[in-house]
Amino acid sequence: MTQTSAEPVTAAEAFLARLGAHGVDYLFGNAGTDFPSIIEGYCRARETNRPVPTPIAVPHENLAIAMAHGYYHATGRTQAVMLHVNVGTANAICGLFNASRDKVPILLFAGRTPITEYDSVGARNVFIHWGQEMFDQGGMVRETVKWDYELRTADQVTQVVDRAMAIALSEPRGPTYVTLPREILAQETSKSPAKLCEVVRPAPPAPDPMALEQLADWVTDAARPLIICGGYGQRTGDANTLACLVDRHALPVIAYRPRHSPIPSNHPWHIGFEVGAHVESADLIIVVDSDAPWLPQLHKPNPDARVVHIGPDPLLSDYVMRNYPSHLGITGQSSLVLAGLDAVLSKRGPSPYVAERRKMVNAAQASLREIRSKAVRAASMKSLSTTPWIAHCLNAAKGPEDLVVTEMVFPMHLLDFPNPGCHFGLSPAGGLGWGLGESIGLKLANPDRRVIAVVGDGSYMFGNPTPAHFVCEALGLPILTIIVNNAMWGAVRRATLSMYPSGAASRSNDAPLTHLKPSPRFEHVVEASGGFSESVKNSADLPDALERALYALDVEKRQAVLNVICEYADGAAAADANR
Repeated sequence: MTQTSAEPVTAAEAFLARLGAHGVDYLFGNAGTDFPSIIEGYCRARETNRPVPTPIAVPHENLAIAMAHGYYHATGRTQAVMLHVNVGTANAICGLFNASRDKVPILLFAGRTPITEYDSVGARNVFIHWGQEMFDQGGMVRETVKWDYELRTADQVTQVVDRAMAIALSEPRGPTYVTLPREILAQETSKSPAKLCEVVRPAPPAPDPMALEQLADWVTDAARPLIICGGYGQRTGDANTLACLVDRHALPVIAYRPRHSPIPSNHPWHIGFEVGAHVESADLIIVVDSDAPWLPQLHKPNPDARVVHIGPDPLLSDYVMRNYPSHLGITGQSSLVLAGLDAVLSKRGPSPYVAERRKMVNAAQASLREIRSKAVRAASMKSLSTTPWIAHCLNAAKGPEDLVVTEMVFPMHLLDFPNPGCHFGLSPAGGLGWGLGESIGLKLANPDRRVIAVVGDGSYMFGNPTPAHFVCEALGLPILTIIVNNAMWGAVRRATLSMYPSGAASRSNDAPLTHLKPSPRFEHVVEASGGFSESVKNSADLPDALERALYALDVEKRQAVLNVICEYADGAAAADANR
């Protein structure tokens, strides 16, 4: 295609303009000496009213990635992050890995140390410009991105942005990475960009019709079918698609280690959050967007069950090892597969096993209600808060439209989410420090809705709380952070006990590398950014503390932190996690 000439602009200006043309709302930036042309480009855009993404200064790179992650969850629109050369990229890899495993498209850009040592605009003029150069900067992130590239000339800058966006949004979605040398950003280009309608962006893959017919046969013939979801529910309309399918065709659903709500929690075919006994008796298991639908070390599926995996990449080919049984794999955007299955089944008569399925579901839901009631009663008798008590109190305090982020193993069966799109859980990569940034990104996209983050004490420290609270105050985005503070790495303790249940560590009250004592006074951190804070030492005080914190959000428009001092119970926590 022939391109006409336009008024000369720097590559940095063309870069910002192209992001704006693609509908990128924000550029979350952590600047360094590689940013002068970007900053100059923003200032020129102000003078000319050229549409560009709104810049947001984020004082830690991992936080910037998590904010873009959360904003995408709220809007479905890909955002841009720009960081300082290799050192900034290194700080962001944890968050980038989370985005990769959660299939979240983020356009990550980083400066590159100047290539030239003298005699060019942007050449090296700071001591660090020698020490920061790498032979292969993109190699740091190559396993966590779908595509990486280094900008070669100013004339290709819009093409590079176009390709990054197209690849990030193709299925399965994920982040891309581009390095931007300082000299190239300062160069001028007069090449007009291609029209957006000419930029290739593939349609999502559609399911194979024969595979849908095969699955429909198996669904009709199954007495005890089961759908297991993990990451499904990320996109608008997902929950409704699944709800329609299971309503019409009597299919039970489990949200196992969910990152989203696959269907409303009060749906009549929702049977909870633990797979245990259900996979042992199921004769058909349909796995939808789930990285690990059960734990082979703990759960023993019915050996006669047919197992089906559904997703844009049902093999999860970017995982080094993953060998779950699979009698059928259907490639496609999961909501399209489920809608296609619904259409095929609707042309047939009902399964002869509908009554048996309903009986099983009624029993499962009755058991879930009993488990929930017992958990609340037991928690209410403790002097210190427990995670079930925090979940129960939060459930009573929150509204149906509140957005809740959980960055820890949390008793999801004690929370009600009657509306889809209200729960956000940590990526299967498990990179801690995501919850605060995710919450800020959600709030940025939903300024009129409450956002509540539930994090462990370790996760809170990983989340860079000082930068996070700074950004909340700077942007006027009050969120509530509940710190579940048991003064230890609970996951590390559980992992140790799972391998050595009768070992020396099980008899120790001070096993090394697990305890976080003395616990900091976390509630004071937010006060530096004008927020409300409170330490909750008695479980009976939690409901009133939540009320005061939500008042600070709703009325005073201030962010809030509750530092909830908790007990740690090895047996109960392990049983809840493995049930």
